[in-house]
Amino acid sequence: QVQLVESGGGLVQPGGSLRLSCAASGSILSIYRMGWYRQAPGKQREHVATITRSGDTAYATSMKNRLTISGDNALNTVYLQMNSLKPEDTAVYYCSAGLSLIPRADDYWGQGTQVTVSS
Repeated sequence: QVQLVESGGGLVQPGGSLRLSCAASGSILSIYRMGWYRQAPGKQREHVATITRSGDTAYATSMKNRLTISGDNALNTVYLQMNSLKPEDTAVYYCSAGLSLIPRADDYWGQGTQVTVSS
């Protein structure tokens, strides 16, 4: 089992920045991939960014230029730096951990952290 705890969300003005953190505990040696997803009210959950144990990263095309995902080699903690935030970035951001490269139904999820972009 893997437990994930997100932090760093909050209220930020348009154009501002936030850094989200995801701390993993439990069977972390089995984790191969960690990522961030978000879900806005009335919308489906969507992929934001992913990082693998080997350091490979992937980003949502619509946000790629404003994001940086990073983590230590053991993926104990993963960070998501978000810059130039827009009101449409408002959502609950979830951390996810998986044992393989491809997302699976049995991936682990955190409880989410709210990000609100508003003036």
